[in-house]
Amino acid sequence: VQLQASGGGLVQPGGSLRLSCAASGSIFSIDAMGWYRQAPGKQRGLVAALSSGGSTNYADSVKGRFTISRDNADNTVYLQMNSLKPEDTAVYYCNAGSMRGIYYYAGRSWGQGTQVTVSS
Repeated sequence: VQLQASGGGLVQPGGSLRLSCAASGSIFSIDAMGWYRQAPGKQRGLVAALSSGGSTNYADSVKGRFTISRDNADNTVYLQMNSLKPEDTAVYYCNAGSMRGIYYYAGRSWGQGTQVTVSS
C-alpha cells in the first residue's frame, strides 16, 4: 500500500485545515487507517483512527475538534481539524493498519508527512 498525505499548512489559532491521505496499491488489504502526529522533540502519537466498519478512535486532546472520515470512491481518508491550537503544530502522518474494538495497530505503510503549523 502506498499512501500520499497532503493538506498541511500555516493556520491561525481557531482556524481549520483538512488533511487528505490517498491510498493506492493493495487497498483491499486495508483494515483501518490512522492519522499520527509528531511535534519536535516528542514521540509520534495517534491522533485518530477509522476502521473499515466505521469505528473511530480519537486522542483525548482532539476529541470534539477533529473528525476522521473516508471516501471509498477515491480511496482517500481525511482528517478535518477545527478549532486548531498552537499545540496541534506537528508533522502529521497517515498510516494503514488494523483495528480491534477501539484500539488501532499501526501497519508498515506510512505517508510522507505533512506539516501543520498553528500560529498567529
